[in-house]
Amino acid sequence: QLQLVESGGGLVQPGGSLRLSCAASGSTLDYFTIGWFRQAPGKEREGVSCIIRGGSSVNYADSVKGRFTISRDDAKNTVYLQMNSLKPEDTGVYYCATSVSLFRLCNFDEKYDDWGQGTQVTVSS
Repeated sequence: QLQLVESGGGLVQPGGSLRLSCAASGSTLDYFTIGWFRQAPGKEREGVSCIIRGGSSVNYADSVKGRFTISRDDAKNTVYLQMNSLKPEDTGVYYCATSVSLFRLCNFDEKYDDWGQGTQVTVSS
């Protein structure tokens, strides 16, 4: 059974950087689109970024474009989210999730099946 584990979260000052990892076990990530989502206290979960299998296409929420970069290393069964120029509004629990869709451009409304437990990101001075 596929299990996802996020790591790399923490406390960072505004303008700082973090790199989140989403490591899979129990199955290979090769066949999946992977999405990153976040949920801030009192707010609904929102899509942050996604990457299709093979990595030839990615997508970002407008709020993170130019600051976040998603990538995948299928040899390591891991997907990354590099977050730069962090802002307080980036604070939240970040989750990764898998989708079996075959869209050439992934989106945040498609069905994501397996989810990790999340990693906390706090951006504060």
